[in-house]
Amino acid sequence: MINFLKRQLRHDAHPLAQFIKYGFVGGLATGINIVLAFWLGWKVFPCLRPDDWLVVLLGLPVVTPEESIRWLYAAYCSAIGFVLSNVLCYILNRLFVFKPGRHCMAVEFALFFGVSGVSWAIGTAIQSWLINSYQIQTSTAMAANILIALLINYTMRKFVIFKG
Repeated sequence: MINFLKRQLRHDAHPLAQFIKYGFVGGLATGINIVLAFWLGWKVFPCLRPDDWLVVLLGLPVVTPEESIRWLYAAYCSAIGFVLSNVLCYILNRLFVFKPGRHCMAVEFALFFGVSGVSWAIGTAIQSWLINSYQIQTSTAMAANILIALLINYTMRKFVIFKG
């Protein structure tokens, strides 16, 4: 069993194993991003309203944010969560998921963050637009941001940044 797991963690594992590892690493990074962004939105940059589904689900006491800046505070939370979770994601993808070597490490890291940055910017722009234009709950808008980033990131990481 241990030998099987070691083979699956290698870069030349079957494509299905690679996709599962990518999903696990991405899920871990996304989880860290979500927890950090929501914690920041709860404690540091108040952007969660009392009727937000996550606030209701967790029974969190929140400071009602000023509606005119809620979208901006949500963007701050997303940015901080993005940077920290993306560093972890890069390290784990390089070690366990994709085969490094298409580019030198500095270029690979810059491309990884560049692609992630573009997907984050697109997702955050849509998130901010949903909050500002339609007063969508912060939790729902952040979920849309994450879904957009996931679709862009996997495609670019697999076919542009790493060797597949």
